[in-house]
Amino acid sequence: MAENDRKSTSDDLDRRLKSVREEYAKGTGRKSKPAEMSGGGEKLGVGMRIAVEMVAGVVAGAFIGLMADQWLGTKPWLLIVGFVLGCCAAFLNVYRVAQAEERRSQAASRVDKS
Repeated sequence: MAENDRKSTSDDLDRRLKSVREEYAKGTGRKSKPAEMSGGGEKLGVGMRIAVEMVAGVVAGAFIGLMADQWLGTKPWLLIVGFVLGCCAAFLNVYRVAQAEERRSQAASRVDKS
């Protein structure tokens, strides 16, 4: 198959996909593309990841502080320090997830504009 044939085939496919998306949007009354409609599941996944990051950071910090308290006999000071450090680590992880999600959404919007 020649390069020009491939180009015309892909252009034809793009044109047909666009018309199907427009018809789908008319039929459902939505203005967004079908690919964007699946974002609810992605957002739920990001939300669950943030929740797990928060819980895991706090629990891990408190557990390590509790174990250090038992080993060194400094109850409750290392538990408190571990809890605070766990909270800080959890918030840092959530911040990183949010930054990655922001970069991903900006890259997706640049692709959509192209």
